[in-house]
Amino acid sequence: MKKLIALLLCASALCLSLTGCQRKEEGGDSKKVTLTVWGPQEDQQDSNSWLPKMCEMFNDAHPEWDITFKYGVCSEGDAGKNVSQDPEGSADVYFFANDQLGMLIQANAVSRLGGDALKQVKEQNSENMIASVTSTDGGVYGIPFTGNTWFMYYNKSIFSEEDIKSLDRMLEKGKVAFPLTNSWYSGAFYLANGCSLFGPEGNDSAAGIDFGGKAGTEATMYLAGLAKNKNFVNDAEGAGLSGLLQGSVGAMFSGSWDSQKIAEALGENYGAAPLPTANIGGVERQLLSFAGSKAVGVNPNCDAPEVAVSLAAFLGSREAQKEHYIMRRIIPADRSLLEDKDISSDVAAIAQDRTIAKTSFVQPTIPEMSGYWVPIENMGKAIVNGEVTEKNAEEKTKALNETLGASF
Repeated sequence: MKKLIALLLCASALCLSLTGCQRKEEGGDSKKVTLTVWGPQEDQQDSNSWLPKMCEMFNDAHPEWDITFKYGVCSEGDAGKNVSQDPEGSADVYFFANDQLGMLIQANAVSRLGGDALKQVKEQNSENMIASVTSTDGGVYGIPFTGNTWFMYYNKSIFSEEDIKSLDRMLEKGKVAFPLTNSWYSGAFYLANGCSLFGPEGNDSAAGIDFGGKAGTEATMYLAGLAKNKNFVNDAEGAGLSGLLQGSVGAMFSGSWDSQKIAEALGENYGAAPLPTANIGGVERQLLSFAGSKAVGVNPNCDAPEVAVSLAAFLGSREAQKEHYIMRRIIPADRSLLEDKDISSDVAAIAQDRTIAKTSFVQPTIPEMSGYWVPIENMGKAIVNGEVTEKNAEEKTKALNETLGASF
């Protein structure tokens, strides 16, 4: 711990600023500051939890400030809604899921980063992680602390390293669960076959969504066949996880949140990997999951922006991310930590990193993305229920695409 504090003191000596802000030297007594920080309940169960522990370490590292922290519970998934509803009355520093970035920017509820804070984001993160907190104006609006995506878990006694490269090969050998009725997952097959989602970078609202034509129809046909496969299990209401834990399912698709349960259940047969390919339209296509991040944001309405952005940068620092992993197994976004001996042996951490880097599409953050979710979910339900078949795939795909085009 002494070594960690020393590193923090060194790192905190840097000026971590918002665009246009310059750090001023304080003289005399410490400046009294009150910061409101919102985070998930799991990070602040008591004073020894990660969030209060990190905030107090930050305070100790900055004698020029005398900070009083006020904590509030707000999950990353709720931050976009809660902060955007009342930016001036919300937290100075908070954690958010990057898919809410467009909403937060529209509400003037998140600050654009500059100076050393921006430098930190670019030095720590992969291109996809940086893109996840970059808006259409080119600005960076958050400090990623973990990736947010899904990949594959599998039982190594059923599937070999060669098997897991191909979903179709896996389906020949054992049961595979996939959440086809969940639109965060099912779009993987359309993206794999060349369908487009707000342009190649996912940030062009004028380009819209195109899941139609030959590419879309082929993806729908594949999914209709998948739903009928005897070894396919639609992962709804926890069917995939329970099946993998009980041994009735050999593979499932999920994120890092399920890693500990699966590792404990499978023991030496525990495996995790990036997404496989699927033979769509007679061609092996690489499935693509949505890639995003969870990040630390700063409210532009805060009274002490200099202190707030410095705290945010610290909470997203390499040292704080390492502590987050130790205390809660939150897989770090910082690339250098993947070389840490504890983290490099975590197969879920490596699978997540490789998925984000090689088998993903950065999830769009523009507001128009809100029109994507329900039509794709309904399509997945119709496929599972047998309403969409290989015979009517073209017709149903055309109807889907028209709905997607009219939804924003």
